[in-house]
Amino acid sequence: MLSCPCPDVTSGLFARPVGSSRVPSREPWRAPRPDLLRGALVAESVYATLHTTRGDIVIRLFPDHAPTTVRNFVGLAEGTREWTDPKTGQQRNGRFYDGTGFHRVIDSFMIQGGDPLGTGTGGPGYTFKDEFHPELGFDRPYLLAMANAGPGTNGSQFFITVQSTSWLNFKHTIFGEVDGEESRAVVDAIATTRTDGQDRPVDPVVIERLDIERRDS
Repeated sequence: MLSCPCPDVTSGLFARPVGSSRVPSREPWRAPRPDLLRGALVAESVYATLHTTRGDIVIRLFPDHAPTTVRNFVGLAEGTREWTDPKTGQQRNGRFYDGTGFHRVIDSFMIQGGDPLGTGTGGPGYTFKDEFHPELGFDRPYLLAMANAGPGTNGSQFFITVQSTSWLNFKHTIFGEVDGEESRAVVDAIATTRTDGQDRPVDPVVIERLDIERRDS
């Protein structure tokens, strides 16, 4: 089994940026209003499609196993969850993930995104608790999970694994899985892209748009 080159997937995730007086808020989690979610998430299949500059990644989300995490992800993606712009400090309701990139890529381990700053220090201005489910573990590749800087520090950043990573069990909330061989091939292509000394892709990989689709179960 591969030893993780970085024991913390998100080392420095919530570190204060150099020259900045703002730090992410630790305000209590407030679930998005149900009427803003455009339909219940539990008891139906929910998919996220990441339209990236390397191709589309379709992910089946797990609302029955990680409902709070999925609601947060969907709310940010669709612009129904209020967030704080880390660049301006202003409250916003726009589509959070569109135009963000994969800022950290480690071959044979994972690809990480969801930071509007692209530095590994950005987030939505709030944090929320972990959701660990006994039926879910990092026992296979292509799982979608929340990046964090320790217990209860989830925000917007996420990662997708490219191999079994059992050392992450009960440290990061799993809330989806890449669906289909074509999508997995895109993940593999991103995971093997050339990076610099800080694991940042030399040629940026951008999420041009992140769409949510609900399908009847």
